[in-house]
Amino acid sequence: MKKYEIAALSKQELTVKLRELEDRLADINFFKVIEQPQNPMVFRNSRRDIARMKNQLHKLTAAETGQV
Repeated sequence: MKKYEIAALSKQELTVKLRELEDRLADINFFKVIEQPQNPMVFRNSRRDIARMKNQLHKLTAAETGQV
């Protein structure tokens, strides 16, 4: 996902997407043992998307509590 796509999501949507991506990454890591994926960049991209979402979620939480 792009940065502007993540910024457009609400807090609830972010948590749902974050959980989906973490589950997807766990599945990819599990199947990596069986056979190598066709696109090894999927690991890095998934980790980066998770980090972006966690960062945006943290920003939203800080803005709600007034810790900006």
